[in-house]
Amino acid sequence: MLFRKQSLSLGRNDIVQLKEAYKWITHPLFSEELGVPIDGKSLFEVSVVFAHPETVEDCHFLRAICPDCFKPAKNKQSVFTRMAVMKALNKIKEEDFLNFVVQYHVWNIAAVKFILFCRQFPCPPNSPKAVCTVLEIECAHGAVFVAGKIFSFNFSSSGREDVDVRTLGNGRPFAIELVNPHRAHFTSQEIKELQQKINNSEAIGHMKEGEEEKTKTYSALIWTNKAIQRKDIEFLDDIKDLKIDQKTPLRVLHRRPLAVRTRIIHSMETHYVDEHHFRLYLKTQAGTYIKEFVHGDFGRTRPNIGSLMDVTADILELDVESVDVDWPPALDD
Repeated sequence: MLFRKQSLSLGRNDIVQLKEAYKWITHPLFSEELGVPIDGKSLFEVSVVFAHPETVEDCHFLRAICPDCFKPAKNKQSVFTRMAVMKALNKIKEEDFLNFVVQYHVWNIAAVKFILFCRQFPCPPNSPKAVCTVLEIECAHGAVFVAGKIFSFNFSSSGREDVDVRTLGNGRPFAIELVNPHRAHFTSQEIKELQQKINNSEAIGHMKEGEEEKTKTYSALIWTNKAIQRKDIEFLDDIKDLKIDQKTPLRVLHRRPLAVRTRIIHSMETHYVDEHHFRLYLKTQAGTYIKEFVHGDFGRTRPNIGSLMDVTADILELDVESVDVDWPPALDD
């Protein structure tokens, strides 16, 4: 409709997405600064998260008009998702918007901008008054895969997590014993030495200690059903060596015996995100069920974050920051 009013004829393929325009601008800058060519299909990725005050102000104004479109969800850090904004813009009629502005005297910058857009359809749009600020930059390589053929193998690791939990830091110690390999490009002496090193009982035993006797550091993103402020979570920072009782979680009860295990939460540190989310850093005894410590597992883990805060809590993300086992020994350069 915008282009019809301006007597412009553009097809869908003629409109460039903002992210593509951003790549056209930044790729040469990165290439010049780093001294390397830029390839959009490279396995090395750079992720940049921006914040823009004017955009946030517009989003809050939309929520005031259409509150049903912006409801908190436990799997989202912000209510201002792309789909929520699109839903609000499609749902709000121009006359309803103008009536809201006149009724509540909402003549702020966001309202004025929106009215100008609805009435005049400026093309090209006005330049923003404020620049974006960078919140986070993350660099990541593509995954490396190792393939081969085996008849059998034994895999030993220091603990385990669910498939949706990342292990960060220096990684999780592990050892793989290849039994009767299909092919090996080593001499008999090299194979014997390698087997002795891997199967050394003291080394494997030291690694396995991490399952129960060592500590682990986690980072978790927590959702709460009630709105919270910073003061509501600060008390967690002062809790040290908290003893909790955990019945075997329901999700693993089919493969683990029913028992009550006492575990220790050595320390916690909170970072406030918004009124329904905060990030929790924990140092715990290895073997602690972190997800259940957050949501309580229907009362099977006590105390838990939900009971301590008197809210319904759930965990959205869980990362293993470190497994505190000094193994395997570092290799010389």
